[in-house]
Amino acid sequence: MTIHRMDHAGIVVEDLAAAIAFFVELGLELEGEATVGGQWADDLLGLDGVRADIAVVRTPDGHGRVELSTFHSPATTSTAPKAPVNTPGIPRLTFVVDDVVDVLDRLRAHGAELVGTVAQYEDIYRYCYVRGPDGIIVGLVEELH
Repeated sequence: MTIHRMDHAGIVVEDLAAAIAFFVELGLELEGEATVGGQWADDLLGLDGVRADIAVVRTPDGHGRVELSTFHSPATTSTAPKAPVNTPGIPRLTFVVDDVVDVLDRLRAHGAELVGTVAQYEDIYRYCYVRGPDGIIVGLVEELH
């Protein structure tokens, strides 16, 4: 076997504290924070002079993790994409939650904006997409069975 598991998804954000607060409100747990830099980071990322703060949040079951990072150097050359959900290359993170409407209401206090509407697929799922910090698209799925 060549793959053991998916370790994490990584997202670059402008405001690390706001992104942490958003994902903690969603129900993820802060695993840890660190500042990274040096030659190993430069080599890994193909950049020069990397200095970044990172935080890792994880799902309560411990299996899903998201790495949030904000770069102090080198300077970025563009802003976060705000493209529609169907744009190739636009990532989405989707989480199963107890109550889509409740989570949506709580995330709105952290700047989340509903992408479409809360939709229901038969009597199986209630589902919506929200834009969080820096345009991150997060799917919320409530299993109705």
